[in-house]
Amino acid sequence: MRIILWQRWWIGTMVLAVSVAAVWSNEAMAQDKPAQAAKRPSSDTVPDLSAADLEKIEAALPAKAAAAPKQPRRILVFWRCEGFFHGHGIAGGNKAIEQMGQKTGAYTVDLSRDYEVFTAANLTKYDAVVLNNTTGLKLSDEQKQLLLDFVTSGKGLVGIHAATDNFYTWPEGAGLMGGLFAGHPWGGGGTWAFKLDEPNHSLVRAFGGQGFKLRDEIYQFKDPYTRDDRRVLISLDLSDKDTGDVAAAKGGRQDNDYAVAWIKNAGQGRVFYCSLGHAQNVFQDAAVNQFYLDGIQFAIGDLPADATPKK
Repeated sequence: MRIILWQRWWIGTMVLAVSVAAVWSNEAMAQDKPAQAAKRPSSDTVPDLSAADLEKIEAALPAKAAAAPKQPRRILVFWRCEGFFHGHGIAGGNKAIEQMGQKTGAYTVDLSRDYEVFTAANLTKYDAVVLNNTTGLKLSDEQKQLLLDFVTSGKGLVGIHAATDNFYTWPEGAGLMGGLFAGHPWGGGGTWAFKLDEPNHSLVRAFGGQGFKLRDEIYQFKDPYTRDDRRVLISLDLSDKDTGDVAAAKGGRQDNDYAVAWIKNAGQGRVFYCSLGHAQNVFQDAAVNQFYLDGIQFAIGDLPADATPKK
């Protein structure tokens, strides 16, 4: 009888040990999964967009450019990230900008993430540089001066979304772009309202004089942002309840000035910035694509627009 009881005890102990080991193993696997899921995609490679996403981008491309190029135009679309990597926003922006040029004949595009493109000899090939969702750029002092000289000598600079998340220790670069990222209270999962600061301005013709709504992640800016040196074209519409509630709860500007897009002169050159473009859905909107095409043509110098500061 004692032998039978001992055998039952031993079997029960072994079953319990196996069960505990299985629980520990499952917990360990569960702890590994979040780490794997949280792993960011490599910033060395633009992610592939689905066939459906590509089709939507193509369907939203402008039929023609607002202005005929004065001469063959070429732009550099630079998308390197040292900080946060907006993979799908970069992929959507690259595709839309490249195909808009091909379809309308407004320009041709070179795409790069290599710092080596910022040489004096190479930059002479381009009419504008587009910073597509770049973050934390680490340009050398020589490259900084080359970019600054490129724009102020008469060329163009275009910034998409995270292009304001770069030049925190380079005041001239931050001033060139027009502001520095100071958070995004309006998260990428929300649909927010936008107003046209000047509905009759030539560069907002894509929106037909009307405000609009869009799902996107929207930035607020800190110094050197000011209306003293640029023409603001689009801002958040705080009269919309959802958009205004975020400003009231999380907004960081006492003046409630949440600009979204602007143009400015820089020496003899031109700057166009728009914070729309967190993800690929933005480049599936026909009006936004037309706005970006017009902004690029302004920066190149083919589409005249009034950049006189207006508060």
